[in-house]
Amino acid sequence: MAKVLMKGNEAVCEAAIRAGCRYFFGYPITPQNEIPEYMSEKMPKVGGVFLQAESEVAAINMVYGAAGAGGRVMTSSSSPGMALKQEGISYIAGAELPCVIVNMMRGGPGLGSIQPGQADYFQATRGGGNGDYRHIVYAPASIQEMVDILMESFDMADKYRIPVLVLGDGMIGQMMEAVEFKEVDLKELPQKDWITTGTKEKRKPNVINSLYLEPELLYEHNLRLEAKHRLIEENEVRYEAVGLEDAEVVCVAYGTTSRVVKNAIEELEKEGIKVGLIRPITLWPFPNEAFDKINPEAKGLLTVEMSMGQMIDDVKIASNGRWKTDFHGKCGGLVPSPAGVIDAVKKIIGGDK
Repeated sequence: MAKVLMKGNEAVCEAAIRAGCRYFFGYPITPQNEIPEYMSEKMPKVGGVFLQAESEVAAINMVYGAAGAGGRVMTSSSSPGMALKQEGISYIAGAELPCVIVNMMRGGPGLGSIQPGQADYFQATRGGGNGDYRHIVYAPASIQEMVDILMESFDMADKYRIPVLVLGDGMIGQMMEAVEFKEVDLKELPQKDWITTGTKEKRKPNVINSLYLEPELLYEHNLRLEAKHRLIEENEVRYEAVGLEDAEVVCVAYGTTSRVVKNAIEELEKEGIKVGLIRPITLWPFPNEAFDKINPEAKGLLTVEMSMGQMIDDVKIASNGRWKTDFHGKCGGLVPSPAGVIDAVKKIIGGDK
């Protein structure tokens, strides 16, 4: 298929529809409003359902219902709206239901700004709701990668019966790039023998629930969830690693910020400074294994984020004290510049070469 020029938010929708999503429930919030707008127009044309809920809380509970009935379902929001969805996400994870959630992050805390941000990292990777649960968290760095990951996310959600969170930001949502869409055979979607579609007197009723009044039963349920989490950690880690073996400094960045870092690395190479990059594509599971490939003689690590430094905790865990870890970032809707990254790298190595 030929490439088409699309805005990020609209490409997300087209990818979801082509992946078999037929239910979308959401509530408007900038900078992701083109997503519900696009879905409201396109869903009826493919026999799907679009519903603008009365709130983010209502939307995520509608996702619970559609997922329990076996539908491929998606919702989207931006940072404050995602905060309101957290209870529902915990319920969905506890009930082991597949769904896809898109967060086009903005600056915070509170209402913050409508500009891009990455300060939802803690919420996304630690779980913003109650209980011991996880969800797969993807962080694409381009609209094409967003499209590819979004389509794959529905498969991952079905495979593990788990919510999948795709983290973008206001920049990815609003900018335009050329993308192409792979073909999906919707006849090959997995069968779901656990859904609540009526028994037709052919089987016992299925029950979808996250309530366990007996402590022993809830304990066993949590053990089963944890075993699933370990399986995901073993099989679904994704990252990009560049120039780690001989790097003097290794930057760690994800999403939009990683593009800024790559520009900085190109400029530093012209000066003879070797800088590597670890770009987590899955924020959970985090790519700890990538850090084993870093030059042991590297002078340090630099995390670059559009926040006050939330990913740095995971970077420190993964590096396990082998390198000093520094931080460079902007927040509030400001984006780090290549020049700022260059200055931070040179401070680590001790000045200009």
